[in-house]
Amino acid sequence: MFPKPQPQLFPNTLAYETTPMVKPTGFREYDARWLFEKEINLMGVQALGLGLGTFLREAGVKPEIVVGHDFRSYSASIKLALVAGLMAAGVKVRDIGLALSPMAYFAQFALDCPAVAMVTASHNDNGWTGVKMGAQRPVTFGPDEMSRLKEIVLSGAYGAAPGGAYEYVEDFPKVYAADLLDRAKLKRKLKVVAACGNGTAGAFAPKILEALGCEVIPLDDELDFTFPRYNPNPEDLEMLHAIAAKVRESGADVGLGFDGDGDRCGVVDERGEEIFADKIGVMLARDLSTLYPDATFVVDVKSTGLFASDPELKARGVKADYWKTGHSYIKRRVSDLGALAGFEKSGHFFFNRPVGRGYDDGILTAIHVLEMLDRNPDKSMSQLYAALPKTWGSPTMSPHCDDEKKYGVVEKVLTRFKAMQEKGEPFTGQKIESLVTVNGVRVTVEDGTWGLVRASSNKPELVVVVESPVSEARLREMFSALDAVLRENPEVGAYNQTI
Repeated sequence: MFPKPQPQLFPNTLAYETTPMVKPTGFREYDARWLFEKEINLMGVQALGLGLGTFLREAGVKPEIVVGHDFRSYSASIKLALVAGLMAAGVKVRDIGLALSPMAYFAQFALDCPAVAMVTASHNDNGWTGVKMGAQRPVTFGPDEMSRLKEIVLSGAYGAAPGGAYEYVEDFPKVYAADLLDRAKLKRKLKVVAACGNGTAGAFAPKILEALGCEVIPLDDELDFTFPRYNPNPEDLEMLHAIAAKVRESGADVGLGFDGDGDRCGVVDERGEEIFADKIGVMLARDLSTLYPDATFVVDVKSTGLFASDPELKARGVKADYWKTGHSYIKRRVSDLGALAGFEKSGHFFFNRPVGRGYDDGILTAIHVLEMLDRNPDKSMSQLYAALPKTWGSPTMSPHCDDEKKYGVVEKVLTRFKAMQEKGEPFTGQKIESLVTVNGVRVTVEDGTWGLVRASSNKPELVVVVESPVSEARLREMFSALDAVLRENPEVGAYNQTI
C-alpha cells in the first residue's frame, strides 16, 4: 500500500525520497496550493492523485479525467506524478499537455470526460504549485469536496484499483481555439494589446484574438517561467501599468491582460487607464442585458455596488446576486441560479449559456469585451466606462497573515463589527448600514461607502477592498478605519499594495 503522507519532511534525506509529504494547509476552500518541495514532494503529489481517484469512485463518478499543466519549470513533473497516482487508483487519464485552465474545463465537454485536474499555480510566485479539480462540469470543487479529499489523502485512506490508463490528446489547443472562434468575426477594426506576463496564455491568446479579426500587439507573450518582468496577474498594478504604457505607445483601442493559467482577464482603456474588473463586469452586464433583459448576474462580495444600483441595469430588470468570492463559489452559484454570467473583482468571469458554458475563461472574457466594443462602434472603451455612475474603488489589497491564523483574524474582525453595529457605534463617522457576512465581512455605512475583509483562499493573506460612491477622500477614510481595526490583531502583516 502507498505510504500515508507526512506533514513535513526535509529535502536531501532518505525520508523525503521514500515518503509522501503533504502539508495539510495546502487543501484550500476550492482548490489546492503548495510550495513545491517545501510543502509537498512528488510522492505527495502521487498521494493526491490516489486520493482524487478514490474520491471519484466514492462519489460514483465515472473514473475518467482530463489533466493539463501550466508553463512552470516543474509543472510537467508534478502532473506526471499526479497521473501516476490517478492511474494507480484505476482512473483513465486524458492528458491535453500544456494548457490553460479553461482549456482543461472545455476538454471536459469536448472529450466527454466527467472530471478534471489542472496542474497550475495560476498567478502565484514561482515555487508555488497547485491543482484545480472538478467532477461535475462546469463546476469545480468547493469546501465539501476539498474537505473529503483532504481527509482521504492525509489519512492514507486511498485504495489502488485496476483499470487505470493513459492517453495523450494531440493538438487539443486547436480544438479549443476553433470553439472560441466559432462566431462572427468583428466588424470593427480594433487594435488590441494582448499582455501575457510571460505566462501560459502567451502561447494561445494573441493568435486567437488575431484570428477574431483584431490587430494584435503582443506584450510579454514569450513563454518564460522565470517571469522576468512581473507575475502574470492582471489584478496587480505592476502588470496593469505595463499594459497601460504599451497601449499609449501603440495607440491601441484596448489592452487585455491574462493571468498565468488564462482564466482571468484585466482591461486597460485606449487612454492607458486601468479599469478594475468589477467595473468591466458592470459594462458587460449593461451590454449583455440589452440582448438578454431580466438577466441574473452573480457577483462576488469584493465587487462594486453598481451591479445593484446602476439605473440602466435596474431599467432592464437585471438581478444582482452578491456571493462568496472564489472561482468555484461563483461558478457553482451561476450554475445553480441559471444566471447569464458571474463576475469577480479578481477578473474571473463566468459566461453561462447561451454566451458560454459556465466556467471562467480569460480569452472568452476578452472576446466579450471586444464584441461589446463591436456593438458600440461609435464609443471608445473610456466612453463606455465614463457612462457608468462614478465611484472610487481600490485594487485588491492583501496584508500577510499565516494560513493557520487568517480565518481566526477574520472572525475577530467580524465579531468586532457586529458589536459596533449592535451598540450603534459609528464607523468612519457614520452609522453602519449593513454587514454582509456571506464571505468575511463587508461593512457599509450610510453614504454607501463600504469596506471588505476576508481571508484569501489561495495564499497566506487577508483580502481588503474599499469603495465609495461619494469621493476619493471617503474611500481613504474607509481604508484607514478598516486598517485600524485590522491592526488590533498583531498576526496581520504588511500589504502587498495599498491606495
